[in-house]
Amino acid sequence: MAARRPTVIGVLPFPVLVMIAPSLLLAAFVILYPLWEILRLSVHEISRFGLVRGFVGWDNFTAVLADPSFRASLWRTLVWTGAVVGGTLVVSVPTAVILNMDFAGRGLARAVVMLPWSVSLSMASIVWLWSFNADYGLINTLLQSLGLIARGVPWMARPETAFPIEIAIGVIVSIPFTTTILLGGLSSIPGDIYEAARIDGAGPWLQFRALTLPLLRSFINIAVVLNIIHVFNSFPIIWIMTQGGPDDGTHILITYLYDLAFRLGKPGPAAAISLIMLAILFVFTFLYLRLQPKDAN
Repeated sequence: MAARRPTVIGVLPFPVLVMIAPSLLLAAFVILYPLWEILRLSVHEISRFGLVRGFVGWDNFTAVLADPSFRASLWRTLVWTGAVVGGTLVVSVPTAVILNMDFAGRGLARAVVMLPWSVSLSMASIVWLWSFNADYGLINTLLQSLGLIARGVPWMARPETAFPIEIAIGVIVSIPFTTTILLGGLSSIPGDIYEAARIDGAGPWLQFRALTLPLLRSFINIAVVLNIIHVFNSFPIIWIMTQGGPDDGTHILITYLYDLAFRLGKPGPAAAISLIMLAILFVFTFLYLRLQPKDAN
């Protein structure tokens, strides 16, 4: 009787564990050591130069939660994340559907859509900042040439215009990544079901609503979760374009944290904010995935 091959359910065989142990230890160190340091900073009073002055317990968290700037930044972060992720999804789904069709020049169209992905976020933010310059920016020059404005508009000098512009830029730079995920999902859908739907008389909209969206749901979930994590912690766009200003009117939590730690010299409260951000992301991701239909996973 032939010997049965050992099956491994939840437990790796010892030789495999030995081979991957160095990688696991390195990953644990990279993840756990910074987390431990943040936990330590959050419950101590830390000087501007990193000297530990004493244990303060929950005082840093209490001070942060009582800070109006923190509450405003938290609300703005939720608006920023929801608007960017929602706007990205609204644009990326039809874009992916179109790019999945067979038409002349599809390869070029895909390259054009993916091109912004090759540019660093910092460089893209600098280019957009120049474009919205009040004196020599491309946007003002274009609008003046069309006769829509009489003189240059200081777009980035007012929170009510600067923040929506930053949201729009966040959507633009998030489209390539999201479209790539959705294209992968669309390529996995067999074409036979669309052919059968056409034979049954289903039009393009009904096919999209009854076939494409349900079959694409798991990929949409992946895109939503990954985008939320990325956008929630996105630093370059807002910091490079406005540095949280004017009058702290565009601060989100990540830029407010940076400002608190490195400009105001308060690493303790900044560490408390980072843990609050981690908790928010964990809870939201858990609830989002928990609320999804069972057949979507």
